[in-house]
Amino acid sequence: MGVEIKESTVDEAEFEEMKRFVRDYLAASVESEEDGGRMRWYPWHSAEYRFNHILNVVDIATEIAEREGADTDVVRVAALFHDISKLEADQEIHAEEGARVAREYLTAHGDFPQSFVEQVCQVVADHSYQGPLSDVSLETQSLIEADILDKVGANGTALMLLRMGYEARTHMDAAEMVERVLERGRDAAVRVNSDTAESIAHKRITRVKWFREWLEGEVPEMDHATAEALEESGEPKPE
Repeated sequence: MGVEIKESTVDEAEFEEMKRFVRDYLAASVESEEDGGRMRWYPWHSAEYRFNHILNVVDIATEIAEREGADTDVVRVAALFHDISKLEADQEIHAEEGARVAREYLTAHGDFPQSFVEQVCQVVADHSYQGPLSDVSLETQSLIEADILDKVGANGTALMLLRMGYEARTHMDAAEMVERVLERGRDAAVRVNSDTAESIAHKRITRVKWFREWLEGEVPEMDHATAEALEESGEPKPE
């Protein structure tokens, strides 16, 4: 009678347990510091925001992986762990630290094949890679593209508007802040490599443009600042 070897597929119960672990780990990362956590005054650096960002990236990365033919199980687990050390480690090493935590968790929980664990950890470790995405695996590409795209669109716009309060800005600066999201979106569209990611970027950029035009239409005084930003970016002002 042969020994049954578990497939690399992660069932929903296992994935939900991973999600609870990641959420609790992020919360503990903040609570363990006497000053309340690194950059604690910025909501987008809180445990709540970081976990929400992770879930967004899981969804986007899974969609890209499914459409582009990557290993979906590897991608969604790597996406779940990719920023787990973001609140406790320096930016330069948070990817490697995240891979370390992922390895410890996957080794201690379940009977995942070693090849699956290694692949997940490699993707997590490589997700901060800044070079051409054609140089990395399709799984790593899917995660990097998703990580980039979460900062574009509605989520990125809301964060930029929230940032206005921390910079003591008024609502009259809203169009300028939204233009920053568009700049990020244009950069993202250039960097992503897959057809799926390019399509998502295009849709998100279009929606942000609509929102900017809405602001300009209802608050005409915003036009001057936005026109200057558009002129600097080289993009023609919408009719």
